[in-house]
Amino acid sequence: MPEVSLHEDFRRKQEGQGGSDRGFGIVFAIFFTLVALLPLRAHHPVRWWALALAVLFLGVALLQPAWLRPLNRAWTKLGLLLGRVVSPLITALLFFLVVTPIGLLFRLLKKDPLRLASSAEVSTYWIERQPPGPSPETMRNQF
Repeated sequence: MPEVSLHEDFRRKQEGQGGSDRGFGIVFAIFFTLVALLPLRAHHPVRWWALALAVLFLGVALLQPAWLRPLNRAWTKLGLLLGRVVSPLITALLFFLVVTPIGLLFRLLKKDPLRLASSAEVSTYWIERQPPGPSPETMRNQF
């Protein structure tokens, strides 16, 4: 079977450059602090388990960030996997739910905003600007 040539080579291994272990720990400490304190907005008690996790992540991040390396790598791999799955889905949804209906509507209404239809009657497809734009002399020193 001949090899199919696509615009992108999906055989290559995508290497993810994760953040630092210390930064990873601090971000998760902030996240769990927010999870712990969020119930206070509705006058509910603090989530103590989340606050304990926040303190644990912050302590490890400041004192021994290398301990967070396996979690950081797993988190990075999860992000790469989600990116490979979600990005094509969102792109397809945008195309089929936004671009395609607009194209069908334009065809239905016989609109040609880019003026791509050819015509034998016209000598040029140049669009004269009314009123005319600035004179060419004003564009000599653009920067």
